[in-house]
Amino acid sequence: MPHSLARIFAILALPLLAACAGNPKPDATPEVVPGYEGIQDGEFFIEPVAERFLAGGNQRAEVAYAGDEAPGTIVVDTYARKLYLVMEGGRAMRYPIAVGREGLSFRGTGVVGRKAEWPAWQPTANMVRTRPDLYAAYAGGLPGGLQNPLGARALYLYRGGRDTMFRIHGTSDAASVGYATSAGCIRLFNQDAIDLYNRVPNGTRVKVRTEVESLAAEGPQMEDAYGRMIPDTPENEAQKEKDLALIAKQAEKDRAAAEKADKKRLAACQRRGIEPEDCPGPELPDAVVTIGTQGNTQG
Repeated sequence: MPHSLARIFAILALPLLAACAGNPKPDATPEVVPGYEGIQDGEFFIEPVAERFLAGGNQRAEVAYAGDEAPGTIVVDTYARKLYLVMEGGRAMRYPIAVGREGLSFRGTGVVGRKAEWPAWQPTANMVRTRPDLYAAYAGGLPGGLQNPLGARALYLYRGGRDTMFRIHGTSDAASVGYATSAGCIRLFNQDAIDLYNRVPNGTRVKVRTEVESLAAEGPQMEDAYGRMIPDTPENEAQKEKDLALIAKQAEKDRAAAEKADKKRLAACQRRGIEPEDCPGPELPDAVVTIGTQGNTQG
């Protein structure tokens, strides 16, 4: 009988926590977009944002603004997944945002009561109690840094002199910006979080739109085939159907390739006398080490 294999799996990843995942692996040859270059910020280097995460207008831009908010106001639209900093002359700086569950819990107005560079983060007692698997390890807090869910900068929203627990902050998880997320408040690319942080002082008024206000300002919205929020138009609906078909076709190709690779893996194990349940994957090394009573090695 073949000896059983020792299988050791080590998975080291920061949970989504209150806001974001850990720092993603940078692209080997990223396309650098102006405004999203790599930044040395104190002791931390912020990776450039890959061009693919900025596609479809998912980047900072100065735009026309028809709202009645005073210049200097931050307007957060969790439904359209946009944040505006209102400027003079009917203009605004628009930032794409990711919206987490906690980001949907606040409506109305408040002020920026505190600002922080590379802020520390600590889950609330309720978070630790309800999801100890995610948050218990961080109950004592997590210092600022690239793996911290609050990213490079954070703005803390206050109302009536009290912290509302609503945050506008950066993230190292560039792939999440522009999308709905399972947890967190309002996150921006770290480059955008720094840009916004530098433009607004403490005391800045913040307005978070209701769904009715969002509809009036942005018009009907829809998610495209990739989960990004876009205007709900017949043209976009038609494009979504095309994109979904392409995604399904690619998924079928990927599934067939994975099945083929798995058959090759199992066949390689069978030639070496290894049982399917002990067959390592996804790739079988040239030499398989088995651990038995003598710790012997077999070819």
